[in-house]
Amino acid sequence: MSSLVRTGISLERELLADFDRLIARKGYGSRSEAIRDLVREHSVEADVARNKVIVGALTVVYDHHQPRLSERLIAAQHHYHGKVLATTHVHLDARHCLEVVIVKGRSAEVQHLADHILSLRGVKHGKLVMTTTGKQLK
Repeated sequence: MSSLVRTGISLERELLADFDRLIARKGYGSRSEAIRDLVREHSVEADVARNKVIVGALTVVYDHHQPRLSERLIAAQHHYHGKVLATTHVHLDARHCLEVVIVKGRSAEVQHLADHILSLRGVKHGKLVMTTTGKQLK
């Protein structure tokens, strides 16, 4: 027997029209697919809030001429041993670099790592995106 369940929702006509335009722009094949993704997004947000194990990507743009910044970035990643899975480094121009740090761990620990790195002098901008490991999602 299938685990798929049919349900219905009521929306204002204008809200539904906005939703249909959005899902068409994003390329969804159906409203059901789009709604499943919205439910999954809320599930991931709940996992982050409950300090579950997540995976993520921390992007960091920094000035590599800032004294000792490269050393501090490496030290921070080593300090969070086991949380950093991989790092990719790209030279953007003569002064600036982009690093993408792939992380895994409890959301609070990963957020602490990101906060530590993003607060380093010479880091111009960065952002942490956390998502699911996929185990709990259907």
